[in-house]
Amino acid sequence: MCITLTTFMMLNMKLLYVIFFIGFNLSAFTQSSFELQNGKSDKIHFKLVNNLIVIPVSINGVSLSFLLDTGVSKPIIFNFFNLKEELSIHKTELIYIQGLGKDKQVEALRSSNNTVIIGEAVSLNQDLFAIIDTSINFAPSLGIPIHGIIGYDIFKDFVVEINYSRKFIKLYNPLFYDSKLSRKWRKLELIFFNKKPMLEASVKSQNQVVPVNLLIDTGGSDALWIFEDSNQSLKIPTNNFDDFLGKGLSGSIFGKRAVLESFHLKDFQLNAVNVSFPDSSSIEKAKINKFRNGSLLGDVLHRFNWVFNYKSKWVAFKKNKFFNKPFEYDKSGIVMQYAGVRLVKSQIRIPNKTLGSSTAQSTQNSNTITFSSTYKFEVVPELIISDIRPDSPADQAGLKIGDVVLSINNRNLSSLTLQNAIDQFYGPDGKRIKMTIEREGVIMKYFFKLRDLLHKKSTN
Repeated sequence: MCITLTTFMMLNMKLLYVIFFIGFNLSAFTQSSFELQNGKSDKIHFKLVNNLIVIPVSINGVSLSFLLDTGVSKPIIFNFFNLKEELSIHKTELIYIQGLGKDKQVEALRSSNNTVIIGEAVSLNQDLFAIIDTSINFAPSLGIPIHGIIGYDIFKDFVVEINYSRKFIKLYNPLFYDSKLSRKWRKLELIFFNKKPMLEASVKSQNQVVPVNLLIDTGGSDALWIFEDSNQSLKIPTNNFDDFLGKGLSGSIFGKRAVLESFHLKDFQLNAVNVSFPDSSSIEKAKINKFRNGSLLGDVLHRFNWVFNYKSKWVAFKKNKFFNKPFEYDKSGIVMQYAGVRLVKSQIRIPNKTLGSSTAQSTQNSNTITFSSTYKFEVVPELIISDIRPDSPADQAGLKIGDVVLSINNRNLSSLTLQNAIDQFYGPDGKRIKMTIEREGVIMKYFFKLRDLLHKKSTN
């Protein structure tokens, strides 16, 4: 059986804060493997979109963009029925799968015998899932074309180097990999559960150091997730607030945001680290593993360069240029997403220089400048407010879900990508924000100040 569908390509915008969480095991497949065409190694450059790694992937001859996600065990294609370029997948059957989030299971096509190419790595008999539900579409929140996720199938066949600072991954044939690392590197044993890698670390909160076992999840842009457990002193810090944490395959994920005193990975220490405590109902599947205490995500991962060796069950890491970057979070309470495009009309004033004549009162010629007007039309991205945190500065100012964003701090849509827009909300405590929005055809202006709920208190 072969199904032909189309690929949807979006405007090249960027996301600042979005999280992907899948959280289910896809292990009931035939064994497939990747091989390097040159036999030794291959370097593949990636886009780093708010700590998420986006790599080029070819499936059955069609070029796509995938997230590299250590937290998923089989490739997944999203938004399948909206693809524009022809794409065929083979030997399909209908199944139901459950991911993170509170919603119900979703329909998917389980497919085998697909050809997948990543750089010079080729798999001629690759298994994958294709999500049928067109409403499960992460692209509006990401702002760039993302067609799927791939993880374990790459890591199991190669030694994989992830260089966040220079934005490339390198795939090594394990038979040719030189495991000698400089003194700057540290090593830890990898622990696997359902094909997903975990490591040992520790966190310090309320003057208490607690050891934790964390899933390594390159598919999440947050910093740390911790599963609350009073028996292991993994309690939510007193200074916290309720927030939207991200989107899973089975719906939105909410929880508490807070700050840990420090995070320790071997002898490396990060201070004042953002942490999220997801609601237990959203992570019911993830907590099946009683050994796991949470997830190590992109906002920490990207501060190191990594080498993963699944076959030998170890991971190595060293700090990079991002290591000392302060941890930030959205202080406005606004969640925005891309909602298509809109046509914007703007006026252009063209100067016309006219030479004047001398008069009796003046012995010099004078120049008069007049202007003629013309108009230009631009197709620009349309951003909407998709969620607002209750009692946040944006909520108290009167902004509402569904408002169309026209400008932020006098930057209009022609120069305002999704990442540029959200960047404005990561500023210092007390920063003044001016927003122009459209609501039901009426243009309105709103003002508020960013408020830091975690590091210090302020008033608007």
